[in-house]
Amino acid sequence: MSTLSAPAPLNPVILIPARMASTRLPDKPLADIHGVPMIVHVWRRAAEANLGPVYVACAEESIARAVWAAGGQAVLTNPDHPSGSDRIFEALGKVDPARKFDAIINVQGDLPTIEPAAIRRVLDPLADPAVDIATLAVEITREEERTNPNVVKAVTAFGDNGIGRALYFSRATVPANADGATGPHYHHIGLYAYRRTALLRFVALKPGALEQREKLEQLRALENGMRIDVARVDTLPLGVDTPADLERARQLLAPK
Repeated sequence: MSTLSAPAPLNPVILIPARMASTRLPDKPLADIHGVPMIVHVWRRAAEANLGPVYVACAEESIARAVWAAGGQAVLTNPDHPSGSDRIFEALGKVDPARKFDAIINVQGDLPTIEPAAIRRVLDPLADPAVDIATLAVEITREEERTNPNVVKAVTAFGDNGIGRALYFSRATVPANADGATGPHYHHIGLYAYRRTALLRFVALKPGALEQREKLEQLRALENGMRIDVARVDTLPLGVDTPADLERARQLLAPK
């Protein structure tokens, strides 16, 4: 059930969940990119979006110290949270007990090349009062991504404004026709904007059958009748998961 009378958010906050545990890239938030920890690069990009306050929701104090040293705001959270959405929900309660923020933008802490314009774009679907959660997608242009299970596909039909309702998310090649001959496939970007009421509802839900099968948390919302709309963007931010990704980020962010 969507929040049908909800107005467009006017007072958003950006929360960046971060934890040190990473099997493929240990201590990932503190990975050095030209003398600056990766989490600080992400915090700076989020601040440049100029939407509202930015907080890093930290599982460990070492991450918070790095953010504080850079002049940012950080809040410590329970290190045992199973997901980033649970972590930002705890952080929200700590930084906003008066409940003044009406939307929460969840920016992943491993997107050091995210464009501030993309962060701003994720709020656009919430102009529709029927939308609970907003996210982003970009058209797939590399053929190998169509069948790569690590590339999550967003199934949606976009309108003239580049926004469409999410019908499903999958690691499989969907919709049909793997060559994209009858239409594009879209690479989902894991950046979300929640209405405050939607985040409260979402974290209270139990994991769903499709969520557990696909290993995609956003399917929990769809299974429970929540509406997710997707805004199309032109650029895919680099997600840093491996040492090779980190080296690529260093190349992209090299001083000019």
